[in-house]
Amino acid sequence: MSSVNTIEITRPDDWHLHIRDGEVLADLLKHTASQFERAIIMPNLKPPVTTAEMAAAYKKRILAALPVGSSFTPLMVLYLTDNTSADEVKKAHQEGVVGFKLYPAGATTNSDAGVTDIKKCTKALEAMEACGMPLLLHGEVTHADVDVFDREAVFIDQVLEPLRQRHPGLKIIFEHITTKQAAQYVESADAQRFGAIAATITPQHLLYNRNAIFSGGIRPHYYCLPILKREEHRQELVRVATSGNPRFFLGTDSAPHVKGTKENACGCAGCYTAWHAMPLYAEVFDQANALDRLEAFASHFGPDFYNLPRNTGKLILKRQAQQIPNEFPIGTSTVVPLRAGESLAWTIVG
Repeated sequence: MSSVNTIEITRPDDWHLHIRDGEVLADLLKHTASQFERAIIMPNLKPPVTTAEMAAAYKKRILAALPVGSSFTPLMVLYLTDNTSADEVKKAHQEGVVGFKLYPAGATTNSDAGVTDIKKCTKALEAMEACGMPLLLHGEVTHADVDVFDREAVFIDQVLEPLRQRHPGLKIIFEHITTKQAAQYVESADAQRFGAIAATITPQHLLYNRNAIFSGGIRPHYYCLPILKREEHRQELVRVATSGNPRFFLGTDSAPHVKGTKENACGCAGCYTAWHAMPLYAEVFDQANALDRLEAFASHFGPDFYNLPRNTGKLILKRQAQQIPNEFPIGTSTVVPLRAGESLAWTIVG
C-alpha cells in the first residue's frame, strides 16, 4: 500500500454507465456528474434506444435532469438488434452517436430485444467498420448448457474471435470483463491484422470474487452480470488494470435497481457504484501499489481509444475514511450501493 495521501488526476470518464430514465434520472445523474466529466450511456431502456432519433431524445432528457451548472456530457450509443440496418449505422454516425451496444438476447437486464445471432448483424457491422464506429460487447453466451461462470470464456471462442476474423476492421470494446481468459485475450490480441480492441473493468470485479455474493447468506447487492468469478480471475483483472496497458480502462457498469427489486425472490442483476466509484478504484490501485497508474486507467486510455480529447479539469482524492450510506433516494424509492454501511479509505475532496 502506498504512502501517498492525496492524488490529483485529470477528471475521469465512465465508459459504461446505466442511468435509467424518468423520475430516477436526476437522482442518479448527480452521483455520476460529481466525479465524471463524460459517460457512455447504456441503451437498454424499455423500449431500447435503437435509433438516432431515440438517442437524441434520451440525451435531451439527460441534459435537462443534470444539476445546475454541471458540465457533464452524456455519450450516446445505440442498442444493436438483429434488424439494425446499415443505413441506421450511417445515420447514427452522422448524428454523433459514438457506437453500438451488443447484448446477446437474454444475457442481462432488458436484453430481450438483443441479438440472437451475430451473423444477422453482418450489414450493420460492415457499415460500422466502414465509418469507424466501435462495437461495445456484453461478452457472454446465453446457451442453457453453458455454466453461468463459463459464459464469458465460451463467448471468446465461439463469438468474439470468429467476429474479429469476419470483420477485421471492426473496433471493439469488450465490456466489463470478468475472467483471466478475457484479460489475457485483450492483452495479447493482434490489433495489426484485426481491428483495435480494448476492455472496460468495473470496481466490483476488481475488488471481489464470487464469495462476496454468499458471505453470511445471499447478498443481492453483490449480484451483477457478468457474475463475480473466482479469486484467480479477480487477481488477473487487477494485474491488467494496474499494468499501464492502454487497452484497459474504467467502466463502472453502475446499474441501479430500486431496493425492492434487488432484495427479492428473483432479484435483479447490477451493482450501484456511481456514488463512490473513484474511491473504490483508488482502493484497488492503492492495494496494488499502483496509484501512479490510476490517472491513465481512469482518465486517459478511454478517450484515447474513442478518439476523443482528454478532459482538462481535475479530480482530487484524499486518503480519508468515510462511511458509505445504507441507501440513496431515487425517485420515490431507494437504491442500495455496493458495500452499503461499510467504510471507504478514500474521499473525493475536489
